[in-house]
Amino acid sequence: MREIVLDTETTGLDPFDGHRIVEIGCVELVNCIPTGRVWHYHVNPERDVPYEAFEVHGLSLEFLRDKPRFVDIADEMLSFIEGAMLVAHNAAFDFAFLNAELDRLSRPLLRWDRVVDTLALARRRHPGAPCSLDALCKRYGIDLSERELHGALLDCRLLAGVYVELVGGHQARLEFAINGSQAAMLAGTGEGIGARLRPLAPRLSAAEIEAHRAFVSTLGAEALWFRYA
Repeated sequence: MREIVLDTETTGLDPFDGHRIVEIGCVELVNCIPTGRVWHYHVNPERDVPYEAFEVHGLSLEFLRDKPRFVDIADEMLSFIEGAMLVAHNAAFDFAFLNAELDRLSRPLLRWDRVVDTLALARRRHPGAPCSLDALCKRYGIDLSERELHGALLDCRLLAGVYVELVGGHQARLEFAINGSQAAMLAGTGEGIGARLRPLAPRLSAAEIEAHRAFVSTLGAEALWFRYA
């Protein structure tokens, strides 16, 4: 299953109060594993950046002035996220801003049935516990050392790790894998899975074995069966 972890940074808290997006980040997951594909842009908000917002993400109007506007990157973004479920933390915030931008361009809005809100997942899994992205990273041992300020792409990468933990992706893989230390121990001791001391008795009758042999003889010398039997 293809999913896109998505995050935005903005000039403020409410798109209906004239605030705009200044950064969008997306990280692609397939079956909860990052593929390495990302989509990321800083965006010219076509308005000022209040100091309160600058303190959060460090993106000034001077820095953003020569960046593309949302209208310039909308089609590219929609192409990248097409067909995927969208994973976001406090998704209502990001989707309000993205849909406000799309509405300005008279584009179809993103549908809520495509959304996985990791904040809601975290609150159900850890009721009463702090569920900010920082708190969840600390809970799951995800390195926060690079997160001095909010940044859309960095936060997407962190959220991808949190999301996998929330849905049990790592645990599911661990159930089917043996870690390196166990493998080394088994190799060193000579233990592991070997041949049975006594073969299992056949479950086929003599008549069934003979019928199968007769059938195989009709397949011809080039039959695939003979490559493996």
